[in-house]
Amino acid sequence: MGSRNPPPLVKDLVRLNMATRLSIFPLTGVILLPGLQLPLHLFEPRYRALAKDALARDRRIAMIQPQHPSEGAPLFQIGCVGRIGEFEALDDGRFNLVLEGEHRFRMLRELDVTTPFRQIEAELIEEDADVVLSSIERASFEREAKRFADAQGYSVDWESVERLDDRSLIDGVSQIAPFDPAAKQALLEADDLATRCELLVQLMQFFGRRDGADDRVTLQ
Repeated sequence: MGSRNPPPLVKDLVRLNMATRLSIFPLTGVILLPGLQLPLHLFEPRYRALAKDALARDRRIAMIQPQHPSEGAPLFQIGCVGRIGEFEALDDGRFNLVLEGEHRFRMLRELDVTTPFRQIEAELIEEDADVVLSSIERASFEREAKRFADAQGYSVDWESVERLDDRSLIDGVSQIAPFDPAAKQALLEADDLATRCELLVQLMQFFGRRDGADDRVTLQ
């Protein structure tokens, strides 16, 4: 008898770089990173269909940003696959769910499909899970984060922040930081943790400069 093992995304596509078909949720201004969670409320019929399809198959939905917020807009190249953890199916057909980030991916092409939701062919990106920041990089980030939080009027439990490991801290801030979509995409696309950390520091310095008119700054 044959072995019934595969899934975890078909053993992570036999150690990555093999193409896989992904059903996508294109959402402007929202990114997901491996190891983190993203709560979603799905109410449009096509995304209800996406959730039903994912729950019936492998529970996976791929998050990716469109290049501009219009129907059928071209997509950025890099996104992240999430696995549905908690979910709630509401009586009116809507879904509340939590995606758990698994792998970043690089889109190869968009597929011509008959489903109401879009699908792509992509390859998963291998991550170095053991990488850490130097003490100088970590200190520089925490110093700039405190300045940014003070400038924006955020209340932060810094003792809890100091207990976070480097990846949870840098990726967590990257995912929730109030930056524009282009900045969020740049953080998602950063090749490694140190590069993402350095970019975050630069973005906090940039966005921390308030515009007197409406207190917002963008990269565009």
